[in-house]
Amino acid sequence: MHRIGIQHVPLQPRAIHSKTKQYDLPIKQSFAEHLQNATDSLQLKVSKHANERLLERNISISDQEWQMVTDKVFEARSKGVNQPLVLMDQAALIVSAKNATVITAMERTEAKEQIFTNIDGTIVL
Repeated sequence: MHRIGIQHVPLQPRAIHSKTKQYDLPIKQSFAEHLQNATDSLQLKVSKHANERLLERNISISDQEWQMVTDKVFEARSKGVNQPLVLMDQAALIVSAKNATVITAMERTEAKEQIFTNIDGTIVL
């Protein structure tokens, strides 16, 4: 039987490259500017469909009520709710918390006769 010898190959040193990387640093914002930008992005949008329903049904929601709805929807989203039903005195809204968009709206009396599906939370105001 013929044996084949194993040859040792000397290790070659690794080439070390010292390239310096430059990073673009973001422009610093004041805390107040950062807070204002974050607050501006926390507004609910109203879909075309929902807006048509609000107009057809003559549903009027004050700025104060919208702010309360917005606050509660974002609070629900932080707790994992993606599509809440929002029950108000005069209206019922289905909201996509994920997209921060009111999907549809109806009068509260009309909501009594409905079966709501695909919701995963309810906000009662």
